[in-house]
Amino acid sequence: MPKLMGASKWEQDLYAHLTSHEAAESDMLIEYRNAAVASPSSAFRYLSALILEDEIRHHKLFGDLASALKNNAELDPGAPAVPHIGNWGGDANSVLDLTNRLLENERKDANELRSLTTELKNIKNENLWPLLVKLMEMDTAKHIEILKFVKRQATKALK
Repeated sequence: MPKLMGASKWEQDLYAHLTSHEAAESDMLIEYRNAAVASPSSAFRYLSALILEDEIRHHKLFGDLASALKNNAELDPGAPAVPHIGNWGGDANSVLDLTNRLLENERKDANELRSLTTELKNIKNENLWPLLVKLMEMDTAKHIEILKFVKRQATKALK
């Protein structure tokens, strides 16, 4: 396991956790990639491909987190893979305005998806559509969480 120059024990332990998880994610990527092409079930291949997309993103995020931690611990003056919260580009007001518009859109989307879920209840045992709409609802909830975080941080920057 590579050591971080000048890192605390906590940073070393966290780096080891992140990099070992990233390695484990690599194995999962291979397994999902194989499942997405090899299964005799077209439904399972489709769903495995969706999971594979998420796992690819997770793999990248673990790599980004490890890289950013290394960047911080080694006092690298370069831009970290995961940026610091900073001052929101020096214009927290515009970030806040945009965030509020995006939040409104996401909340409308959430309502529309809930209505669609109701419409699709009759076919939940014979079709993947209700599952896909539920997954989009979960993504929308994630987007709302991200935007609420941005809103809190941008609001703090204005104070």
